[in-house]
Amino acid sequence: MQHAHGCVWIDHRQARIFGVSAESADELVIHDVDAPAHIHRRADQVHLGKAKPNTEFLDRVAGTLTGFRGFIIVGPGAARTELAGFLGDHYPALAKKVWGIEPMDHPSDAQIVAATRRYMRVSARMHD
Repeated sequence: MQHAHGCVWIDHRQARIFGVSAESADELVIHDVDAPAHIHRRADQVHLGKAKPNTEFLDRVAGTLTGFRGFIIVGPGAARTELAGFLGDHYPALAKKVWGIEPMDHPSDAQIVAATRRYMRVSARMHD
C-alpha cells in the first residue's frame, strides 16, 4: 500500500487493512484460515473455550503494516488488543506507529475510511 496512514479492522476471522489518504483508499483482506468456530460465553465459564491468538495470522497482518507512518487498530472484541500486544512483543518498531486502538463493531468500508480520515486529521498534529 502506498499510503502514509492506515487502519486495521480485525476480528478473530479476518483483518481488513486500509491505506488511507485524503483522496483515496486501498483495502487488503487477510483471512485466518485456522479461525476457531464461535464459542458462546456460557460455554466459556472457566475459560476453557478461549483459543490463543493465531500468531501466523498476526504475523501476516504485521507484514502489511510496515509502510505506514501511523495507523489505528479497530474492531470488535479482544482481537484489536491482542494485535496491539502482539506488535508490542514481536514488532516494537510497528507498535510505535499505533496511533490508537478503538472499538468498532462491523462498519462498512466507507465508514472505516471516514473514521480513519477523521482520526488521522486530528492525530497527525500530535505526531508531527
